[in-house]
Amino acid sequence: MAGFARSGEQYQISYGDQRAVVVEVGGGVREYRVGDRSVLDPYEVDEICDGAHGTPLIPWPNRLADGRYSFDGRDYQVPLTEPSSQTAIHGFMRWRNWKVLAHEAARVVVGDVLRPREGYPFCLDVRIAYELDDDGLRVTTTATNVGDNIAPWACGAHPYLSAGGGLINAAVLEFAAVSRIDTDARQLPIGDVAVAGSPYDYSTARTIGDTAIDYAFRHVERDADGRAWVRLTGVDGRCAQLWCDASYPFVELYTGDTLAPHQWRRGLGVEPMSAPPNAFATGENVLRLEPGRSTTHVWGAQLV
Repeated sequence: MAGFARSGEQYQISYGDQRAVVVEVGGGVREYRVGDRSVLDPYEVDEICDGAHGTPLIPWPNRLADGRYSFDGRDYQVPLTEPSSQTAIHGFMRWRNWKVLAHEAARVVVGDVLRPREGYPFCLDVRIAYELDDDGLRVTTTATNVGDNIAPWACGAHPYLSAGGGLINAAVLEFAAVSRIDTDARQLPIGDVAVAGSPYDYSTARTIGDTAIDYAFRHVERDADGRAWVRLTGVDGRCAQLWCDASYPFVELYTGDTLAPHQWRRGLGVEPMSAPPNAFATGENVLRLEPGRSTTHVWGAQLV
């Protein structure tokens, strides 16, 4: 259908030569560019979002084994959204229609209420603000427990840094972390492995090559402001970089090896996460969000 956007309504914001488009379906960022140069690898307006491009991951990021977890003495089962691994992946809100709550020239706020449902009988009001300014794109996620019970909460985001055209193989990656969370065949955690000296050590910037990466990292290096950084420099010499604040202790890197051919290794998935894979099952870093309380998480991206 001509003019049909599979990601729903498109909400554009701009600031100087920066432009970003936030979408109705999933409430994510479909593209972010400076001039003609992509900072976040986009998907087209007539495409379905694949590989969770730019979407918020709520109320948990990554995979949950068998879709099962326990919370405050009760057992819960959620649908298996990745049947091949018998897991539930990236929460509930990737395909929902988010509403625009505010829309200005350089800022848009989208929101949705996650109401009680089978497997998650809690109620959250979630709002995400996308803003452009001199420092680039800033994304602020705020969740408020508007229900009557303490709710388990974790979140993440799934943008892809752009290498500026072509494959990421020739791009130079810089990212420092102490340990990598190793995974089994279902991509569920089996233990931590030191990063230093391994094929996944990018503390000294170097090309990605044909290395396949789909792992979460912990104890990531942070600057004086508490921000962790992932920097990807393309063959054009420009560096697309993503930062996340201390509310995201984990960062997953994904080289896009399972994406469709036209997206395969075209962007580097950089996923800030407030909790590690399988967190609802293990309880690690899962926030107990009390009724009436809110939590906020911030990440951003820029081109230098």
